[in-house]
Amino acid sequence: VKGSLTAISFLEQSAEEVILDVRTPAEFEKGHIPGALNFPLFNNEERAEVGTIYKQIGKQEAMIRGLELLGPKFSNFVQEATGLLRDKPGLLYCWRGGKRSSSLSWLLNNAGFDTQTIEGGYKAYRKAVRAKLQESKFKFLILGGKTGCGKTAILHKLSKAGEQVIDLEGMANHKGSAFGWIGEERQPSIEQFENNLWDKLDEFDQSRPIWLENESRSIGSIYLPDGFWEAMKSSALINIEIPEERRIENLVSVYSLDNKDELCTAFGKIKKRLGHQRHDVAVELVQQGKFAEAVTLALEYYDKSYLHLLDENKAPNIWKLRFDLGDPKKISEALVAFRKNKLND
Repeated sequence: VKGSLTAISFLEQSAEEVILDVRTPAEFEKGHIPGALNFPLFNNEERAEVGTIYKQIGKQEAMIRGLELLGPKFSNFVQEATGLLRDKPGLLYCWRGGKRSSSLSWLLNNAGFDTQTIEGGYKAYRKAVRAKLQESKFKFLILGGKTGCGKTAILHKLSKAGEQVIDLEGMANHKGSAFGWIGEERQPSIEQFENNLWDKLDEFDQSRPIWLENESRSIGSIYLPDGFWEAMKSSALINIEIPEERRIENLVSVYSLDNKDELCTAFGKIKKRLGHQRHDVAVELVQQGKFAEAVTLALEYYDKSYLHLLDENKAPNIWKLRFDLGDPKKISEALVAFRKNKLND
């Protein structure tokens, strides 16, 4: 192999290489380095076959079968690499940085390409990412507010204004509540979420604050990493308030879908906490297309829950800002001015 990088070195440098993940499509889907392209040495079935031979017969027989499967593919690998690398250096990795990545790197380098591998492979990369998230020294500013305040829209306006922002719910493909899955794509694995989260954090200036929405520990099936979560909970919180009618308008615009069954299913998830009678009334309102009335019932539960969490919040500073109108752009402008005044930056 021409050369290799440690996982830490890779994380600490701006990767100019084309990153090729040579694991199977199934391994790639479970989790991969953000921006990597899947360039599998074996497909899912071939990998399973070689692994079975290794376990049941032995290493040498597995290697022979692997070579039998790979031999006819060598020319295709070179042709595909030509289209992917396009005179750029390549960085290859497999699970442990072993035979799959090193053998393919050897082949491509002998074919005239410039490639290297990641020492320890994807496993070492994951270890480094988890460590980075655990010891994160970033400065966070937490944006809070009752359900329907339009916090996601405000974060997007803050980002457009040049603020450092991470939309955790956008990354998780979930809006955070029992209704949060509606209209969203399938959630990434926790593993991939963490990879994407570090990739985003690493873009930012550590000396400047990063805006995050006040979240629960879980966002759908995603759980925020320990160190990152602890940093959030120890960061200053700005709690915004807007009129209830605007909150209802916001939620109706987000959740009023043609498929009423999804809304009814979501109400079913909070049936015990909402109360059976109120749940049944809410479902009937949805079926009648009276979304605003149904939202009002849901807010009775979510507002009590949020106020309880706010009372228990251990943030070093909690500031409350009231806005008579729910305009995300104007709120974002006021938040930027507030940040500069309070934090002197």
